[in-house]
Amino acid sequence: MTLFLLIISALYALFTLTLWWTWLRMPITKPTASQADGPSITVIVPVRNEAANISALLGDLARQSYPAFDVIIADDASTDDTRLLVREAMFGFRHPLHLLSLTDKPTASPKKRAISQSIEQARGDLIVTTDGDCRVGPDWLATFAAAYQQTGAKLLSGPVTFTPERTLTDHLQTVEFASLIGSGATTMAMGRPTMCNGANLCYEKRVFMEVGGFAGVDHLASGDDELLMHKIARRYPKGVRFVKAASAIVQTGPHRSWGAFYQQRRRWASKWRAYESYGPTVLAVFIFLSNLAPVLVVAGWLLGFLNVSVLLLVVGLKALPEFLFLRQVLVFLQKKSSVRTIPITQLVYPFYVVFFGLAAQGKGYRWKGRKLE
Repeated sequence: MTLFLLIISALYALFTLTLWWTWLRMPITKPTASQADGPSITVIVPVRNEAANISALLGDLARQSYPAFDVIIADDASTDDTRLLVREAMFGFRHPLHLLSLTDKPTASPKKRAISQSIEQARGDLIVTTDGDCRVGPDWLATFAAAYQQTGAKLLSGPVTFTPERTLTDHLQTVEFASLIGSGATTMAMGRPTMCNGANLCYEKRVFMEVGGFAGVDHLASGDDELLMHKIARRYPKGVRFVKAASAIVQTGPHRSWGAFYQQRRRWASKWRAYESYGPTVLAVFIFLSNLAPVLVVAGWLLGFLNVSVLLLVVGLKALPEFLFLRQVLVFLQKKSSVRTIPITQLVYPFYVVFFGLAAQGKGYRWKGRKLE
């Protein structure tokens, strides 16, 4: 057991240091000065009961520096004033703004349905997706257009973080989310894409159609981002890139309800069963074992099976490389204030990963007021 824990911890340290070094070497994308010949973009925003947030996002979209885009708000049977606010925003909006009202028919994946139906009406060469509770900067679309022109990528993933933190739990969520964004970015840079986030995603409309859209994964509630990315990566192995640019950062609100946090993490964790390629599945199992190792070593030390030297070595192999990597990602995400909470997150995170890794084996969770599988 001791040898197993040490080997897993050493491999994890090497893996994390590789991510850190890859992140440092990734180039920064900057918006181009000339946008006259840039691609046309359709921004798709699936929403359900986002009356508290949608006006702020529409205001951000109205202030975009990039000229060639339109917006589709795909409303999934909202019961609040979401549709009313979108209709009001249409007056005076400088770009085409469309409201697509979806019927409240049962479906395994409401978000995939919203995106698919929106793409059928999309005018843009590029599809950019975000969520109704997000905020974007004025050069958001210009940065994606520049990255597309510079790389020729078929799918571009952008950085996501949280709005300004107010509590310790907000900071802990920021650190955890930074680890996901950083890991997804660096594995893309290494040509082995693993994860992305649908709150900041861009892909060619033509390629979405070419890979069959969400066909084959439309029975799953989650995965409108990662599972689509994997389909595109199989068709275009070098066609998936991360946009490392501060101007491309999307912000969303942290969860302030433990119930909502639990349901979201169960939804995220449940996707691993649908991975067709072995890489993401192996990585998911490896990350689970790497976080299980410190849990086991602490338990072994408390029970007297392991000495303090093994405890410190296993914890050190995990904590030090993680700190280096997470600090760099947080600084990029303009979250320097969260760096000091990295050690606290590292104390909690192994137990968190083990818990949700096991919880994901069960089926079903609630999302947006619906029970989904």
